[in-house]
Amino acid sequence: MPEPRVIRKYANRRLYDATASRHVTNDDIRRLIAGGERVQVVDDRSGEDLTRTVLLQIIAEQEQFGAPVLSVQLLEGIIRFYGNPVQDLLSRYLEQSLGTVMQQQRSVQEQIAKAMEGPLAPLAPLAELTRQNMEMWNRMQNSMLAALAPRNAHKPGSPQDDAANDAGPGAEGPAPTEPPKR
Repeated sequence: MPEPRVIRKYANRRLYDATASRHVTNDDIRRLIAGGERVQVVDDRSGEDLTRTVLLQIIAEQEQFGAPVLSVQLLEGIIRFYGNPVQDLLSRYLEQSLGTVMQQQRSVQEQIAKAMEGPLAPLAPLAELTRQNMEMWNRMQNSMLAALAPRNAHKPGSPQDDAANDAGPGAEGPAPTEPPKR
């Protein structure tokens, strides 16, 4: 993996990219990362690594002013994991999930490129890949949402669940009565 591009943060809070020999903004750093570059932000005086702090600022700016990626439910779930014994598990899960999504994205792009090569190239491999991606994504979302659900959420086997099961499948309350005859 290539060395990250070093960005220096000065006391006046300005960021300087020594590789490009220019001052940069958080948006410039966001564009570098979106373009596939790795960055490392260091304090010019102390040498302290500020990368995580700057990346969190960039995410906060994108969530506030751009198209949000993180729902309130997801943010609440993440907050619930701080200090939790399975905090490391969540971190690894999110990293692996994002890696899987990125790998699938590359695979879809490759399949689209192959499908576009010939005038009558079959789209069956792309359809199958799409189906597999959707299944994987649904499983991943369901397990993530289940892991992030509040502890006091409705649990199977509770009296509330038993009452719903007693009504039978598809029941939504009392059976409709016949209209009065005229």
